[in-house]
Amino acid sequence: MSLFPADIEGLARQIIADFAADGLMVSTAESCTGGLIAGALTEISGSSAVVDRGFVTYTNEAKMDMLGVGAETLTGFGAVSRQTALQMAHGALFRSRADFAVAVTGIAGPGGGSAEKPVGLVHLAAKARHGRSLHQEMHYGEIGRTDIRLATVRTALEMLIALRQAGLV
Repeated sequence: MSLFPADIEGLARQIIADFAADGLMVSTAESCTGGLIAGALTEISGSSAVVDRGFVTYTNEAKMDMLGVGAETLTGFGAVSRQTALQMAHGALFRSRADFAVAVTGIAGPGGGSAEKPVGLVHLAAKARHGRSLHQEMHYGEIGRTDIRLATVRTALEMLIALRQAGLV
């Protein structure tokens, strides 16, 4: 029995099968999900052929130290921003052996939100080593911390699949 809902397990299985068949590797950079994306992928047998590494960068210092996110980005745009998510994805990709990276940063709640950045706001970015980056700004709403985190995992896995299927390797 999986630790994750069936739809997330299915997405993870698809990524492991498809990426392994093409010899592709993935890295993750996670803030609000705290490693759940890497956890969903590594829940699948055979994931060692696909998952290179995961970065859990919950603090701004970790984002800077481990992923190279710029202090000016964090100061100017905040940790929960398009710019930070894109820099996190770039750092996860180029500080690993991966062909693809996905990054997430958001406000899972129940506290920490504001009028400008409410609970349920998550920025996701996916990047291919020899391709372009994708970004999604999600507004999951105040559906609860666990559901926001699981919704973020779902979206992140969908973005990896979409990026690979678009041939943006």
